[in-house]
Amino acid sequence: MRRIIIFTDLDGSLLDPGSYSFEPAKEALSDIHKRGAALILASSKTRAEVEPLQLRLHLCDPFIVENGGALYVRKGYFPFAVDAAAIQERYEVLALGTPYPRLRAALKEISDDLGCRLRGIGDCSLEEVARLTGLPLAEARLATQREYDEPFIVDGRDVSWDRLVKAAQDRNLQCTRGGRFYHLMGTNDKGAASRRLLECYRRLAQEDGRSLLTIGVGDSLNDLPMLASVDYPILVQKPDGSYDPDVQLPHLIRAVGVGPVGWNRSLLDLLSTL
Repeated sequence: MRRIIIFTDLDGSLLDPGSYSFEPAKEALSDIHKRGAALILASSKTRAEVEPLQLRLHLCDPFIVENGGALYVRKGYFPFAVDAAAIQERYEVLALGTPYPRLRAALKEISDDLGCRLRGIGDCSLEEVARLTGLPLAEARLATQREYDEPFIVDGRDVSWDRLVKAAQDRNLQCTRGGRFYHLMGTNDKGAASRRLLECYRRLAQEDGRSLLTIGVGDSLNDLPMLASVDYPILVQKPDGSYDPDVQLPHLIRAVGVGPVGWNRSLLDLLSTL
């Protein structure tokens, strides 16, 4: 018997890049539930955004927020404590990211040093956040409740990606890119959080005599570390039908379909062969 663990990005992958709907993925979601597979939401979204989605998807599995900034595991999910996790309400929480105030200060420094205008979520009004994300105001408010990751845009004069990366590295931070924003964060990423969680699943598998099979689905550069940590990495198409050219892996599966359409078809096809 194998235990199947599926890591998935949200925006542009499980969720439609325009409407944020997961309706086109319902057939695969049903198949995942029937198989008893774990579905791990791994997103740049905040805890405040992911928790309502967990409820809508009827999930009690762990989840990863803010590009690997923190891992949330419901208390009692594993029959052992998660190493280095702190108890926070009903969760064991493993914080891997850099505190948000430091990221805010560093973004201003980088903006000044590079002579360009970098505007983070923390610099925007709620109305601007709603416009930039396409979210209703109530959901945009949840997107501002950040702890470990600062999404930002470049306003006005453009700056090269290499210069952004170097400026972040000079401060022991890093930049990555999602579907809508650049992201400034610490040394965490979705891959590091995924691997920490997989340590727990491997320990569980050893105790119940089962093997693990791991799958990951994403659409952007910030998903690459997560995709590199699984057995079957899947890349879905962007709204224009392209694939992110910076996501390259030896055994990468390129799904046919944008967002949840590709997510649905690729997982149904893969799971049917396992």
